[in-house]
Amino acid sequence: MTLDEVAAVVGGTVDGDGTTRVTGPAYLDSREPVVGGLFVAVAGERVDGHEYAAHAHAVLGSRRTGRPSVLVDDPVAALARLGRHVVDGTGATVLALTGSQGKTGTKDYLAHVLATVAGSGVPDSTVATRGNFNNEIGVPLTVLRATSDTTHLVVEMGARGIGHIRYLCEVAPPTVAAVLNVGTAHLGEFGSREAIARAKGEIVEALPATGTAVLNADDPLVAAMAPRTEACVLTFGEAGDVTWRGLELDELGRPTFELGHAGAWHPVALRQVGAHQVANAAAAAAMALAVGCEAADVATALSTAESASRWRMELRERADGLVVLNDTYNANPASTVAAIEALAAIGRRGTRRTVAVLGEMRELGPTSHDDHVGVGRAAAEAGIDVVVAVGDPAAGIAEGARSVAGWSGEAMLTAGRDEALAWVRKNAAAGDAVLVKASRGAALEVVAEGLLEAVS
Repeated sequence: MTLDEVAAVVGGTVDGDGTTRVTGPAYLDSREPVVGGLFVAVAGERVDGHEYAAHAHAVLGSRRTGRPSVLVDDPVAALARLGRHVVDGTGATVLALTGSQGKTGTKDYLAHVLATVAGSGVPDSTVATRGNFNNEIGVPLTVLRATSDTTHLVVEMGARGIGHIRYLCEVAPPTVAAVLNVGTAHLGEFGSREAIARAKGEIVEALPATGTAVLNADDPLVAAMAPRTEACVLTFGEAGDVTWRGLELDELGRPTFELGHAGAWHPVALRQVGAHQVANAAAAAAMALAVGCEAADVATALSTAESASRWRMELRERADGLVVLNDTYNANPASTVAAIEALAAIGRRGTRRTVAVLGEMRELGPTSHDDHVGVGRAAAEAGIDVVVAVGDPAAGIAEGARSVAGWSGEAMLTAGRDEALAWVRKNAAAGDAVLVKASRGAALEVVAEGLLEAVS
């Protein structure tokens, strides 16, 4: 599109050469410029993007930068209008998903399945959310990566309030929409799980009658969303239309099972760690089935899916045999317990001692301390050998572990990341397995990466 065309779509005015053609995606980070792309200059509380536009090919902003620009009152709103224009223009099928946990794993599985089964090897046939680009800026940036070859858009949608997902669905109207679960992530902002369910359910309300709502049959708050849409409903879960049987874990906690739908069963061997990945894979399978993929092909593709997102149950092995599970991208009580259970399974399947390095889970509201205590109790009840709580906000984890009668393990509280890393590097043996997990703000990837450095 030329800047003149962009301006016409978003209701802006051109500053500079209106024939300047944008040939690359839109982007927000001036440190990672895109050749031929559109730099979106947002004036935030701390940083004003207009001050970093000097080397941009073209700019969407609210004031002049000296570069060819489209000027609008609100660049974020304009970005949304541009995103919707591109979605409509490509005609790509939008598959949207939301949930309190598992969004990224499900999104990665689905993107791989669609690219493999429905994409016919075309590189840009499936475009999916990267990182945590699941908000009012991230969703438009995702869909603006679409090309004329794009047939499927896999869009992760997050919510921090009522109406957020409804807005995102106006940018990228889904044909298939999934709600994975309703947990306690962002409980501090919503106040109750029921309020979270009201917000998450907006995604199925956005569906046309010809669409498909993919719902978790094992989560009562999600299953209850079926009447909120006129679309077809396809469920997943142990009690779902898409289900599984024969689940087993290998020595590193990777699941094998049979995927079932419509009375047929197909073998799957996932390459990711943890039994909780099975529900993510089943949700992705249901969404793929909703756009016409065959179940046998979906099962085969799931078995070849590699981890596509950093710091999400990344399994790495140090040269001396120490195994590190880096799950530091984010955390809430449910996802942390799932990661603990995956670590415990590794310990049960072999002779590895298990060490859980756990930091703060943020945005939990008034239940935060109790939630941290609950995670500590879960670690002890799962038989984790050593629990390392990182920082005072995570003190409840150590407290909870110590409160479990009969647990023979060790729990400690460290002052911060450096102390935690030093303790584990000194005390973890070559044959141990270490899980590192916390909310993004705790930045515990420093611990995980430090553990993988060569030992002297």
